[in-house]
Amino acid sequence: MKNEIDAYDDSEIQVLEGLEAVRKRPGMYIGTTSERGLHHLVWEIVDNSVDEALAGFCKNIQVTIEDGNIISVQDDGRGMPTGINSKTGLSTIETIFTILHAGGKFGGGGYKVSGGLHGVGASVVNALSTWLEVKVYRDGHVYFQRFEKGGHAVGALTIIDSCDENVHGTQVRFKADPEIFKETTVYNFDTLQQRLRELAFLNKGLRITLVDEREEKVRREAYNYEGGISEYIQLLNKNKTGLHDIVYFEGKEDDIIIEVAFQYNDGYNTNIYSFTNNIHTIEGGTHEDGAKFALAKVINNYAKSKNYLKDKDESLKQDDVLEGLTMIVSCKHPDPQFEGQTKTKLGNSEVRKITSDVFTSEFERFLMENPTQAKIIIDKCILASQARIAAKKARETTRRKTGLDNINFMGKLTDCKSKDPSECEIFIVEGDSAGGSAKMGRDYMTQAVLPLRGKILNVEKARLDRALNNEEIKSMITAFGTGIGNDIDISKLRYHKIIIMTDADVDGAHIRTLLLTLFYRFFKPVVDGGFVYAAQPPLYKVTYGKTTKLVQTDDELAKILKEIPEKYQNSKIVNRFKGLGEMDPIELRDTTMSKNHRVLKQITVDDAMAADAAFNLLMSDDVDPRKEFIVSNAGYVNNLDI
Repeated sequence: MKNEIDAYDDSEIQVLEGLEAVRKRPGMYIGTTSERGLHHLVWEIVDNSVDEALAGFCKNIQVTIEDGNIISVQDDGRGMPTGINSKTGLSTIETIFTILHAGGKFGGGGYKVSGGLHGVGASVVNALSTWLEVKVYRDGHVYFQRFEKGGHAVGALTIIDSCDENVHGTQVRFKADPEIFKETTVYNFDTLQQRLRELAFLNKGLRITLVDEREEKVRREAYNYEGGISEYIQLLNKNKTGLHDIVYFEGKEDDIIIEVAFQYNDGYNTNIYSFTNNIHTIEGGTHEDGAKFALAKVINNYAKSKNYLKDKDESLKQDDVLEGLTMIVSCKHPDPQFEGQTKTKLGNSEVRKITSDVFTSEFERFLMENPTQAKIIIDKCILASQARIAAKKARETTRRKTGLDNINFMGKLTDCKSKDPSECEIFIVEGDSAGGSAKMGRDYMTQAVLPLRGKILNVEKARLDRALNNEEIKSMITAFGTGIGNDIDISKLRYHKIIIMTDADVDGAHIRTLLLTLFYRFFKPVVDGGFVYAAQPPLYKVTYGKTTKLVQTDDELAKILKEIPEKYQNSKIVNRFKGLGEMDPIELRDTTMSKNHRVLKQITVDDAMAADAAFNLLMSDDVDPRKEFIVSNAGYVNNLDI
């Protein structure tokens, strides 16, 4: 022990200078070095340009993916300051790009509102790039500086050209370092498009252009929304039937700007998205709380004043007024304080009252000025209230003192022996035949099996009360142990792996989609917690000589067949699995259930808006958009994936 203590001395303490810390621990600054982290580099630079727009000095931003996956971000803002920084002795450009926590976002008056809160964005991007170049158009000059090998300046900031006095702005070009981003340095156009379009919605009047020069045919898309978040609501509800005009209002108090837009649709799902300084506050916060509180208060007051609710009637609950609501709450705050597990929950207490006050006065005016639309909203909420009461009664049927005994008595659940949720798995299997094989092939200590009879209810078209009357859904509720909807208690989850196991065909994919819709709509905390998986049963078994390979796609099969020695080519070496129910227990265990050989895909939701749009598109009653999607993606039918 003494030798170990002696070995830990002053020489063991490392001091990382400059940007070395970023390269040593990039995950601390951008979260991950996967594809998500790669795109985070773009957001850091774009956020600086958007901050210029928030300050009122930028109207246009262009993001270009050049050949070789080089990123260029150019804006027409004021242009970064080019003088010498008094504290560092370096040019302000070099200070911004080489020193952490250097920027105009720390109370110096450069920005009243900023999305890039930490002042590390530009320097972190520089540190994680093979090279980075900055051009600044300002005061009739074009300034230039280049950095290489993790942020080291090649030379000083210099003037390389002149420009018109009215031309101003900044261009940053960089090449992500493949030594850091080992997984990929290839940018996804759709990922960039989604976030840039969102930024354009959140900053009405700002024009953001995305250009992709990597293919022979250059792809260019521009996003510019004078209607701001009202147009965002239109997009989010495009596959739904809006029940009234979009409600929009904006208010300001103590330099805090609140924008709200919302619309009820004929569906049953609630979609509220909140933002602070363009940052998606996934966990909500005080701005979202203030809006929801005011919504319930105003609707109840109006309903009672117009006699839609009698004195003896119960007031509408918050859940009632949220059903079928799509709403965006955007807060621009000079000093936002974030909290929560992901640091994306607004914590400023004063924002709750400001949002509530703005919402109350403006929404009351809308209802008074639009009585016909007001009645539609009230009727929607009252129907939701009636359904909630019915759901409460139906929910009680799933709460038995011996709930699991009830399922076992019905012969549905074959439970595992272990009671430790962290090691327990439950396989949701289609059909009794596959269920029988799964029960015999499972690890009885840790693996439970719950067979489903037929396809479950499509909950995209049903309220919770109807879902609770479906026997298959009731079986899952009781087996999971968490409750459902707003009553979910994730600490009571009995299995930390809920595995959907369906056939590797189109029918199996449909059943899987129905289950995923159920989980996303009514068990969302279970999905968010990473507890839902999809088993990947093979489509083919390829056998030649002493070699056996399990194959999951037609493309993979074609590739393997090309690699098989010629002497086996004419023999029958490919067997097609017809379905889980036709596998014997050992075959099902070895291919799909065994922890040593199986392939599982964890179901995650990186973007709630995209997920909501996808479920609505694929599972709602609106046929035309779904048909258009299927026709557009028919070429991918042989590569169906989660």
